[in-house]
Amino acid sequence: MNLEESISADNRKIIESFKTPIQIQAFLDSIPYSPEDANRCPRRVLEDRQAHCLDGGLFAAAALRRLGFPPVIIDMLPTPGRDDDHVLAIFQQNKRWGAIAKSNYVGLRFREAVYRSKRELVMSYFEAFFNNLWEKTLRGFTVPFDLSKLDHMNWETDDNAADVIEERLKHLRFTALLTPEMEKGLSKVDKRFYDGNTLGIDPKGVYKVKG
Repeated sequence: MNLEESISADNRKIIESFKTPIQIQAFLDSIPYSPEDANRCPRRVLEDRQAHCLDGGLFAAAALRRLGFPPVIIDMLPTPGRDDDHVLAIFQQNKRWGAIAKSNYVGLRFREAVYRSKRELVMSYFEAFFNNLWEKTLRGFTVPFDLSKLDHMNWETDDNAADVIEERLKHLRFTALLTPEMEKGLSKVDKRFYDGNTLGIDPKGVYKVKG
């Protein structure tokens, strides 16, 4: 059963209303961030009207597919033990890369398709990728994962497939972004930037690092 067959008529109208990537992002921004550990497939995101970053990435990939884009995600990786990873659904227009994402943080969401490479796209998130101690924690990103390879698992409609995807992401080859020397020289996020990027945040969904 495909996504359209598994959802209500009202939810089909939502999927069919998306004509551009920013409209997909607007939908994700309109629903609450989920602080739960459980993963949701795109069908359940529509039904529950909430999502965390993996849920949102899968939903965005499914919606982008219906606009003619491949359903591809990448995972941005933090300093181990200092932050959560963050999933992006990526797309390419006019030979430039953009992204859609669900995040508890203001600065980790949509990117216009203006970046020349996937690395350049990921680096646009660097300053806004920080933890509760105001440390900048982005350190790498995975190779793209084409979700169409898991169509046989019904990843658009089955939560179990979302769990499999979460595990697969942990084993993908990744690109490091910083040298040890760069890491040592990093400053912390300043207060105004921190305050602006945590506007409307759900404290229950914050990765908490002890000082």
